[in-house]
Amino acid sequence: MPDPSAAHPPAPSSAPDPALSPAPPRPAHPALPWLAALLVMIMWASSFVVIRAGGADFSPGAMSLLRSASAAVVLLPLALIGRVRMPRSPRLWLGVIGWGVAWFAAYTIVLSAAELLIDAATAAMLVNVAPLIVAVASGLLLGEGLPVRLVAGILVAFGGVALITVATSSKRVSGAGLLLGLLAALLYAGSVLAQKTLLLHVDSTSMTVVGIVAGFLACLPFAPALIGELAEASAASIVTVVYMGVFPTACAFLLWGYALTSTPAGVLSSSSLIVPGITVAMAWIVLGETPPPLAALGGLLCLVGAGSAVAPSVLAALRRPSGPAT
Repeated sequence: MPDPSAAHPPAPSSAPDPALSPAPPRPAHPALPWLAALLVMIMWASSFVVIRAGGADFSPGAMSLLRSASAAVVLLPLALIGRVRMPRSPRLWLGVIGWGVAWFAAYTIVLSAAELLIDAATAAMLVNVAPLIVAVASGLLLGEGLPVRLVAGILVAFGGVALITVATSSKRVSGAGLLLGLLAALLYAGSVLAQKTLLLHVDSTSMTVVGIVAGFLACLPFAPALIGELAEASAASIVTVVYMGVFPTACAFLLWGYALTSTPAGVLSSSSLIVPGITVAMAWIVLGETPPPLAALGGLLCLVGAGSAVAPSVLAALRRPSGPAT
């Protein structure tokens, strides 16, 4: 992740000062951030299902450009009605832009490139190393703590991801693909940690809109490739990528930013481990793809492990009184 602490007078401390940094806003109802997180996971899981309809007609860079462009168009009305507030300093600008380029350009390109060399199941397992990285890093660096139950739940859920991988992998293994998958996981984890820190100074809606536009601009060098590939791509492929831009990107990241504002980064990121389990269930219901027994067991472990990891935080949030609407 780019370092947002570029020189700027006067230079603020690298750690947020409680006297200067606003406390995270309390949601109107304590269940709302967790409902938002659940919707995010459903949309992210849906992307793995709809991609079966197309998406194979685009190179990684061209696909990322079309996806980020679709997201930026959907979010444009928020800027037009004044819901987007610009970062207050050059340092924050650098931080938000760096976050957007890492999430919406580098991560999507690297993950798409990895899936050209390894199968989707193996790529998903590698990317799901990220919640464990986030849990450990946020516990040590952000002061969120590292409860044994959280770590145990993540490991159980990751075991479920591994079972799904064994059951569905095509056994294509590439050293370069594995490295790209791990790089995607690091970009994922770094982006979550950076976003959690930046949300102390930038509201989630503004950060999402500015970040997606930054990702779109970073992908513009792939415009010639996209123009050529659009002429050859099927309608299903185009619709698939646009769907990924509108829902799993624009809508999901608006909700994700809102949820991350008032929940611990380690706990929230661990909830993404339910995505493989939801994907298995969606493919079964929507596509009629009966999962192999090992994949079904893996999906169940994903749900149980991630549920165990986040349950204490959800219950604690529900016991807190509601706050003013934010």
